[in-house]
Amino acid sequence: MRRKRAGKGGAAPSLQCIEVDAAGIDVGATEIYVAVPPDRDPNPVRCFTTFTEDLQELAAWLLTCRIRTVAMESTGVYWIPVFQVLEARGLKVCLVNSQHVKHVPGRKSDVADCQWLQYLHSVGLLRGSYRPEDAICRVRSLLRHRNGLVEMAAEHVQHMQKALSQMNLQLHHVLSDLTGRSGMAILDATLAGERNPHVLAELRDGRVKASPETIVKSLVGDYRREHLFTLRQSLEAYRHYQALMTACDREIEEYLKEFDSKIDVDQHPLPRERYPHPRRKNEFHFDMRTQLYRILGVDLTAIPGFNAITANTVLAEVGRDLSRFRSAAAFVSWLGLCPQNNKSGGKVLSTKTRRTKNRLNRALRVAAHTLHRSQTYLGAYYRRMRARLGAPKAITAAAHKLARIVFHLLTTNQSFDESIFAADEKRRRTRIENRLRRQASEYGFQLVALPS
Repeated sequence: MRRKRAGKGGAAPSLQCIEVDAAGIDVGATEIYVAVPPDRDPNPVRCFTTFTEDLQELAAWLLTCRIRTVAMESTGVYWIPVFQVLEARGLKVCLVNSQHVKHVPGRKSDVADCQWLQYLHSVGLLRGSYRPEDAICRVRSLLRHRNGLVEMAAEHVQHMQKALSQMNLQLHHVLSDLTGRSGMAILDATLAGERNPHVLAELRDGRVKASPETIVKSLVGDYRREHLFTLRQSLEAYRHYQALMTACDREIEEYLKEFDSKIDVDQHPLPRERYPHPRRKNEFHFDMRTQLYRILGVDLTAIPGFNAITANTVLAEVGRDLSRFRSAAAFVSWLGLCPQNNKSGGKVLSTKTRRTKNRLNRALRVAAHTLHRSQTYLGAYYRRMRARLGAPKAITAAAHKLARIVFHLLTTNQSFDESIFAADEKRRRTRIENRLRRQASEYGFQLVALPS
């Protein structure tokens, strides 16, 4: 029996409107298109330029249209001024990941794009991205700027190495750090006109492991004028960026002093650093560890693999209030450190972790990589996972565990205590011992414990 076709004039079912007072914004570099519900204004779609006065006019128009929440895509950095203006006027801004709404056909203009965002937001199909409080965002901006300064300084170190190689001076291959005390002294003397390799070699620090003869041989080359000019400018640029980093550290310290204290450092002093190390070249020029302990209430550097830079990345990227994450599993999922199940037709297509540019994700992976030689429970866990799964997956697994530890410490305000892992380690050893005894029994042997 042939089925009857549905009538062409039937109306498609509509979704229930959850956010009645919702608007959608398509953000661009010079123009912003805004859509409000059709019953709020005779012209529900308007275009505004990105000047500050126009953004204020945009906020006023939204309030006139009785809008309470706004959805917009996180396009580059163009959304930041719009976000700040609207948030200051009391509007709830839903910052949407562009990947969540871009795979829909039929939207080929900015007008249709903002209308589509308004519709999706009104029916509750959009999830806002995580953004910490404004004070945290200020520190985050400075920290990311500082990371850029570190990268640019490293580029000029490479320029210096290139100039030395072109002159066949092998100093950067003899010294472990060209920008250390010995390297900088020799470079300054070279640029001042000194060419005698024996005189230059006398400027080395006593801690240099290379022999004086090796350093003398590395300083014999072709001192060409054009390469010396390049070396001079690269050295000046490197020192300039080092000065900028120092000024940036002072500014970060001033911002951190404005945070309220979660713990009284005088009554509960900061514990001694568990894994002390000499100051590294690109570390902060102030006591970052104490400031983070005062602000967070816990010492994150007590976690194996963590240092002050890693702990500061935690503060700058997620802040100190993780209540917006319902659980540690949700926090780890946001970081992209758990499998992303891709299943269709009852078949699992992929369980790989999703690609992400989350800076805290990278910081936790670096911390996990440093656990290779750590004589702790986490170090043993990383080595065990590496032997079973390989290095890449072991780093992901260890970073996953570090993220859960961070979430627990910040939400419970408890200090890191590695003794709680002793029970897990004991159970693991018991399982291994039972398995070995069972295997030995199957082959007719018996395990005997050695006297301690």
